[in-house]
Amino acid sequence: MRFITVFIFLFSAAFTSVFAQEKAQTSNLSAKKLYFAPPKQFEEKSVFALSKYEPSAQTQVPYIRPTSERRFKRYINNVVGPFTLLGIAASAGIQTATNEPEEWGKKAEGFGRRIASNFGRTAIRETAIYGLDEALKLDSGFYRSQNRDAGSRIKNALLSTVTARKSNGKRTIGVPRLVGTYAANIIAAEAWYPARYNYKDGVRSGTISLGINTAFNLFREFIFKK
Repeated sequence: MRFITVFIFLFSAAFTSVFAQEKAQTSNLSAKKLYFAPPKQFEEKSVFALSKYEPSAQTQVPYIRPTSERRFKRYINNVVGPFTLLGIAASAGIQTATNEPEEWGKKAEGFGRRIASNFGRTAIRETAIYGLDEALKLDSGFYRSQNRDAGSRIKNALLSTVTARKSNGKRTIGVPRLVGTYAANIIAAEAWYPARYNYKDGVRSGTISLGINTAFNLFREFIFKK
């Protein structure tokens, strides 16, 4: 009987200690706002209920503006990096297969002209984006969503196309990317495309380019996670 009494006493003490620790942990997590959950879920006091929110809490890393060196390296990579050059060649291949523009033909010479054209547009766009980012103290780089649900990731991919980040990490209108994208396509249409092309074709191509950028952002959100 004495053994049972001691066992009940120790069990009660242990249970009280664990409950107190869990309550303190809940208070600390709530006070630091490390995660968000519906009110009903906050009523669950167990450690197991709290632990499922901890991974998302660990991903909430504050924005830190890249150094000038990293920003410049990103600019160079966006102009002559391996993925950029691969995209330029692939796009030229598709344009050659569809013979767009038809004045350039489907032969090797036409393929070469399309590569040069795509590289020119890329260089103009990225140079404008980099220059305006530096002048306006903005960051047009893509950052994956810290919230890992599908809705947040899709929203981030869409917004990243038309927004940039201030030094404090808040989003603002992405003037550098918008100006750079439309300027590159308008210049291409007016400067070296066949005579039948004009600025209106450049505006249309710029809008298509923004759509392609959004698709690439989705690719980076859900597939290419580096």
